[in-house]
Formats: sequence, structure tokens, C-alpha cells
Amino acid sequence: MNELTTTQTMEVTATAAAPTHKRVILSGVGGIENLQLIRETIPEPKVGEIRVRVRASGLAYADILCRLGLYPGAPHRPFTPGYDLVGEVDKVGDGVMDLVEGQMVGALLPKFGAQAQHVCAPAIQFVPVPEEVDPVMAVAVILNYLTADRILHNKAKVQRGERMLVHSAAGGVGTALLQLGRLLGLETIGTASAKKLALVTRLGAAAIDYQREDFALGVRQMMAEGVDVVCDPIGSDTMTRSYSLLRRGGRLVNYSFLAAVDEGKTAAVRSLVQIVWYNIRPDGRKAILFGDTPTAARRENEWYRERLKALFRMLSDGRIQPIIGKTLPLSAAAEAQHLLETAAVSGKIVLLHEA
Repeated sequence: MNELTTTQTMEVTATAAAPTHKRVILSGVGGIENLQLIRETIPEPKVGEIRVRVRASGLAYADILCRLGLYPGAPHRPFTPGYDLVGEVDKVGDGVMDLVEGQMVGALLPKFGAQAQHVCAPAIQFVPVPEEVDPVMAVAVILNYLTADRILHNKAKVQRGERMLVHSAAGGVGTALLQLGRLLGLETIGTASAKKLALVTRLGAAAIDYQREDFALGVRQMMAEGVDVVCDPIGSDTMTRSYSLLRRGGRLVNYSFLAAVDEGKTAAVRSLVQIVWYNIRPDGRKAILFGDTPTAARRENEWYRERLKALFRMLSDGRIQPIIGKTLPLSAAAEAQHLLETAAVSGKIVLLHEA
């Protein structure tokens, strides 16, 4: 990834008037060459904000969809990717009373911006991280487990003993769904590639190799009556076949359109049309479109803070154990996106923010 020096930085360097830091920016649409590492003046917190010295930030498929021009509502370029971060409070803005310098905190940012060495954001977006928790493990919880938690409780409204099919089960959200589903007493099936099936099995799910077998046939062989819930981040044909597996009263939750990476924007449009069609058919089943975890963190701040605190407690006492696929330095953000885009690792990819 190229490291650029901005005009602002050159001015700061010349006068030595202010300290600087590094952050990743996405400057264009297309390949990973559109990601750069820039150096600029460290930002100052506004009223009601805190500044955090970031220790770790997460990578999400939304970052890749933004780079490919496939993410609805993406910020105007150039912008800094990254939804989730963990770090130490570095400076407290006026009006902030409940957070102090040196405190470890985590946040889900509604409009990206986490992949920077220092981040300023409203204090209300930050939740204290227990002292005994590793920042890498904590950041792996924020977006992925909040998303899984919201799918299970708010969208699918699962009940103990129900049967759930999870696609991309070895990914960050997929592994979170399997872990939380197991704690809720669900019977789970997960699809993954051959090299990731062992992980799916280890997390308590029956595993199906979607590349070598018809997952729909595999599910029918295991559960002839079908499933109660499908968690689908893919869309398109996968969603069509998944919906057919729902028993009466079943719910399909679509939370991304990964098929668009290969098939283009038409795959996302087709998936949206499918969801509308499913919900006007009187067949006793329904499809739910979901992708609002970052937005919910802002609009439903009380829910966000309560659930993230609860998830941090679950992490602290060992009830959940995020799968860390890879840790890389912030300067390797482009490589990290390549690994995620090519499904080279399981679980969460975390960026470490070196000084």
C-alpha cells in the first residue's frame, strides 16, 4: 500500500507545529491500489467527543464493497474505511463526563473511519472494554457479534430448539452466529469451503461443503422438514434455494449481497426484488433484509451500548471466543482486504495500529 504525504502534512512537517499520525484512505473504485496510507495532523476532539489512540481495528466485507463501488450509502471518497475499533482514550472533549484518559474503549462507527491511529468521535459511541480483555479479541466482537446478536434476537427472533442454516459460516459474522446460536440452544448447519469445514464442525454445527455439493440437498438430507431460520449474506441464487428450505413460519435474514462481487450490481437488485416477492406470497414464510448494525449503533444507542457491554462480558468470562483469522499492521490494510476478498482466512481479520 502506498504511503502518501499530503499537502497538510508537508506544512506540518515544515513548521514542526503539530504531531502527526497515519490513516488509511480509499481514494477510488476498483483494486486494492486505491487504498493508501497518508500522514496528517492528529485531529482534535469537538464538544462531546473523545479522541482515541487506536490499538486495533476490524476489517469487514463492507470495506471491500465500498472499494468496488457496490456499497449503498458509502461515504464520498476519499474516506477512511473500518467500522470497529478498540483503543485508549487519548483526549477528552468538552462536555464528556463518563470517560477518562487512559481508559480502554471500543466503538462501532456509523460511517466508517476506524482505520486510523487516532480517531475522534462522539463519546456516546464508545463502550468501556474490560481491563482483562485483549484489544484484538474485543474488536473482533464489536461489529460481528452485534450483527449476529441483532439477527438472532431482533430480526429472526429465534426460539430454543429451532433449526438454523448459516451461509459463510466460517466468516466473522458466521462464526459469531454459530457461537451465539449454540448458547441459545439452536440446531445449526453451516456452509463453507472444504478447508474451513473443520472449524464449522468445531463450533457445533453440521458442515456442508457448498463448493462440492448442493447445499440444499444436504440440508434436506439432514432435516427433511426444512429449517426455521436461514442467515444469508450472499443473496441471488443462494437466497432462492435457501428460501425453499424454510418450513412454515420460517425466516430468511439477508444481511449482505456478496454475490454482487462476482455478478455485479444486478445481483443486489435481483435479491431485493426477491425479498419483496417473498413477503407478498401467502406461504407462511418471510424474508427479512438486514444491514443496519452501524446505523442502529447511532439511532438505537441504548440498545447498542447494552448489547455491546453484554457481549464484552461474555467475552471476558469465556462464553464466546472470536475466531481471529489474521492480524496485520495498519500499513498492510490493502493486503488484509485481499485476504478477505479471496476468502483466504476464517474468522476476523484485525489491523494492529503500530505507533
